[in-house]
Amino acid sequence: MERFKSHNYLAKSGYTIKFRPWKVIHVEFFNEKKDAMKREQFLKTGQGRLFIKSLIK
Repeated sequence: MERFKSHNYLAKSGYTIKFRPWKVIHVEFFNEKKDAMKREQFLKTGQGRLFIKSLIK
């Protein structure tokens, strides 16, 4: 959530300020950092992006 706050409130310049305000639409929790990193890599694949788009609609 710290990155989220940074993108919405603290950033003065950069890519993310063009799309403010950011909204949280989905949160996942993991016990192990390696599992979270695997999930993040999946979300950057074609199937992962389709999953993200399905959450937005």
